[in-house]
Amino acid sequence: MAGLHFRRFDPDPPGEGPPIVLLHGFASDGRRDWIDTGHAAALTALGRTVIVPDLPAHGDSPAPGTSADAHADRVAAEILAVLDRAGADTFDVAGYSLGSRLAWELPALAGDRVGQVLLGGLAPNEPFAAVDVAQLHRAVTTGEPPGDPFTAMIARFAGTSGLALMVEGLRETPFAPRTWAGTAPPVFVVGEDDVMAVGIERVVEVAEGAELVRVPGGHAEALAGAGMRAALVKFLQR
Repeated sequence: MAGLHFRRFDPDPPGEGPPIVLLHGFASDGRRDWIDTGHAAALTALGRTVIVPDLPAHGDSPAPGTSADAHADRVAAEILAVLDRAGADTFDVAGYSLGSRLAWELPALAGDRVGQVLLGGLAPNEPFAAVDVAQLHRAVTTGEPPGDPFTAMIARFAGTSGLALMVEGLRETPFAPRTWAGTAPPVFVVGEDDVMAVGIERVVEVAEGAELVRVPGGHAEALAGAGMRAALVKFLQR
C-alpha cells in the first residue's frame, strides 16, 4: 500500500513540545474531523506542529490492497511511517473513534517516541465484530442490501470496497485491550450521550493512572463540540 496522505501545520512562531498527530474516525477524514472543526488550528495556536493523516481508504489516502493491509497493527505502522516522513522523532497523539483504536497500537510499535495520548470516542469492544463481511462486500460492489441490519448500517457508512476491506481487516484484528504500552497514562474523552462508548470504564481500568473526561453530546456531537477542544487544549498543557 502506498504511503498515507497527510497535512502538516506548523505554528508561527514555533512553540515548545513535540508535534501532535490527529487521527480521525471511520468513514470520515482528517479534514472533516480535525481541521473543519477548528481543533487543529487551536492546537497550532498553542505552538504545536499538527500532523493530520488520512487513514487508508479515507480522504486522499489509498485503499488497502487486501484485508491484511488493514489489520490494526499494519495501519498503525503506516501512521508511524507518516511521522517518519514528517520528521517527528517524538510525538503526542489524539484520536477519535477508529483513530483512538489505532492510537492505542502506537506505543507498542514506537516505544518512548510516543508521549501523551488522548483517546476520544473509543468503543470498549470491537465495533465491527458483528459485521457479515461477505454481505458487506456484496453491498458495496453490487448494491445488494445486506439481510443483517447491523451490516446494512455499516454498508451505508462504508460505501466503497476500500472501506469494506478496512472493516474486514479490523474485524480480523479485534480490539481487546489487556495492557497499556504507553509511558504516560492516557486521557479518555467521551460524549455524555455516546452509546458507542458505553462501558469505556473497563478500558480506562487497563491503563493505570488514566483519566476519563466526559463532554456534552453523542458520538458525532462530542467530536465537533467546544468540550472536545477544551479537553485537547488541557491535554497538551498538562
